[in-house]
Amino acid sequence: MDIREIEAAIEGILFASGEPVPVERLAEVLGQDRQVIVDVAARLADTYASNRRGIRLIKLENSFQLCSSPELADVIRCALDARKPPQLSQTALEVLAIIAYFQPTTKAYVEQMRGIDSSYTVNSLLEKGLIEPCGKLKVPGRPTLYRTTKSFLRSFGLSSLKELPSLPDTGKSEGQLEIQNAINALMEKEEAEKPREVT
Repeated sequence: MDIREIEAAIEGILFASGEPVPVERLAEVLGQDRQVIVDVAARLADTYASNRRGIRLIKLENSFQLCSSPELADVIRCALDARKPPQLSQTALEVLAIIAYFQPTTKAYVEQMRGIDSSYTVNSLLEKGLIEPCGKLKVPGRPTLYRTTKSFLRSFGLSSLKELPSLPDTGKSEGQLEIQNAINALMEKEEAEKPREVT
């Protein structure tokens, strides 16, 4: 396969999938080296962005996905007659920040950090697909561990968790300040990247 055929194949697979597709899967299906896939996908992403196309190719950790251009979010919403997605509440952002920064973590840890029951909010974030269960903690009672999802990354315009703003290096007594800073950073990110949210 030449480069243009690989580009076309990646584009077709991502369009048909509608979901993130792992780089390894693309490499396997197309019989190409992983780095070739990464390079071709990066070239495609640059082409979409520089030509101001209506779609974008984004990287989510070790996967790629096609999505609509964030600049066109309002027009797309209007055309599809979809209502604007609700913003997350302060409580939801607080819980999400704790899970994002301390994952995998338990509901009990979230509640310990917040000092209040967080069952409803954790369930709400699960329903929105921003967090997911990822195993059980090996302690009595085997509480569920939670982590963020690719939808979380998409919603906040992140390619990976490494792009989260870093927390200040403070002691445990400053935990609430760390979380508040994290919440503020997530709120700024959500505001800046709002068009990327998909309902």
